[in-house]
Amino acid sequence: MGKIIFYEDRNFGGRHYECMSDCADLHSMFDRCRSIRVESGMFVIYDRPSYTGNQYFMKRGDYSDYLGMSGMNDCVRSCRMIPMHSGNFKLRLYEHFDMRGEMMELTNDCPNLMDRFRMSNFNSCNVMEGHWLLYEHPHYRGRHYYLRPGQYRSFSEWSGNSSRISSIRRLMNL
Repeated sequence: MGKIIFYEDRNFGGRHYECMSDCADLHSMFDRCRSIRVESGMFVIYDRPSYTGNQYFMKRGDYSDYLGMSGMNDCVRSCRMIPMHSGNFKLRLYEHFDMRGEMMELTNDCPNLMDRFRMSNFNSCNVMEGHWLLYEHPHYRGRHYYLRPGQYRSFSEWSGNSSRISSIRRLMNL
């Protein structure tokens, strides 16, 4: 079970809204978000409704100045709780759309895909087990994308603006 609290002002001030599950449209709950407290669990928040737009991964902790820390705007419009996963992890990355072309399989974190596979452009993937974060840059930096189990026939299905992925991390109890 997870719990995230969104505050309209910095330092946990102003009106707030508590959320303990996925919420596809937070706009009616608050106008802006300037600080966030994650009391338990892990979440991905989005700047657009229906789990679209820019994403930001949130683990347990206090984020008193969310805007300054994330570089995102104050429009938090949806959030998704990441369920705990205690089993195996398995992800397949494909060179081309629709799971075609050269395939690379991961079962652990990979801080630098270019070093390991000599490739950094992936156009589709199949998350077979576990939940993952894909990062634009090596060593888990830059824009990131949350993937839960399922097939992603194009990078646009994981909200990516580019097929360039440089590192990947499993989402476990961090």
